[in-house]
Amino acid sequence: MRKTMLLLCSAFALSAVLAAQTKIPVGTIIPVRLSSSLDAKSCKPGDKVTAKVAQEVPLYNGAKIKAGRRVLGEVLAVTPAQNSQPAKIELRFNQIEIAGQMTPLTTDLRAIASPEEVAAAQVPSEGPDRGQSSPSNWTTVQIGQHDVVYRGGGPVASGLETVGTPVYGNAWGVLDRISSGPGEGCRGPIAENDNPQALWLFSHDACGVYGYDFKIVNAGRTSDKIMLEAQKGNLDVRGGSGLLLRVTGGAHVSQNEVTSKYPGCSGTRESRREPNCLTPAVFFAEFSPS
Repeated sequence: MRKTMLLLCSAFALSAVLAAQTKIPVGTIIPVRLSSSLDAKSCKPGDKVTAKVAQEVPLYNGAKIKAGRRVLGEVLAVTPAQNSQPAKIELRFNQIEIAGQMTPLTTDLRAIASPEEVAAAQVPSEGPDRGQSSPSNWTTVQIGQHDVVYRGGGPVASGLETVGTPVYGNAWGVLDRISSGPGEGCRGPIAENDNPQALWLFSHDACGVYGYDFKIVNAGRTSDKIMLEAQKGNLDVRGGSGLLLRVTGGAHVSQNEVTSKYPGCSGTRESRREPNCLTPAVFFAEFSPS
C-alpha cells in the first residue's frame, strides 16, 4: 500500500513538473473560434470570454496544442454606443488549457473574422467541387482571399507561389509561414519564429477584420489589452467568429539558442524555409500552472 502511494505521489509530482515546463514559442499563432458572443449592449468588465483552439498547433520537438483546447479571456472595459460615439470593447486572452490545467499566457490579435467568413472558407465558392466531391478533395479560398487550398494532395498557394500545406484530421486547417499583411500594418514573424503556423482558415498574410463593421484599435502588441471599436453604433462580436491570436509572452520568458539542425529539415539553417521544417524559436514563453 505504501509503495503504491509513493508511486502515485511520484506520478503526480512528475505531471506537475511537466506542466510547469510547458513551453510555447513566442510568435506562435493560435487559431481559435469564439464560443459565445460579445455585445457592447450587454457585456461588462469582468465577464469571461471563452474560445476553443480550432486547429492543432504544432510546437517544437513534437509537442502540440490539441484542437478543442480552451482559451480563456476576460472583458476589461466596455463603452456602449451613445449619440455619435461608437461602441468599444477592451478584452484580453490570457489563459490556455495545457495538460488539463489552465496556464497563463499573453497574446495579441492578428485577425478576426465573422461566422459567415468562417463558413465560406470551409466550402468551395463555385465550380464542380461544390457539393459534388469529397471534402478531402475540395479547393477552397482562405479568409483574406489571397490563399487557395488545393486539398487532395495539392499545396496552399498564393498566386503561383506555394505558401503552405493543407492539414487533415478532425479539425482541418493549413500550415503556412506568415507574412506582413498588405496595407494593414501587420507584422511578419516575431522573435525569429518563422516556423509554419497553424492558420486554420486564414491566409498567410491575413490581418485585421473580415466580415465585420468594426476595427482593431489596439491589437495588444505592447500589452495584453485588445481594443475593438465599431465603425458606428453597437459592437457585437458573434459566437463562432474566428480569431488568430499570437503568443507574445507568459509567466516567464527565457532565451534559448537556435541550433544549426532542426527536426524535419535537411540540416542547414537555410532549410528553415522548407514547408515541414519546425525550428526552435529564439524566445520561449515558459508557463507554470495557475
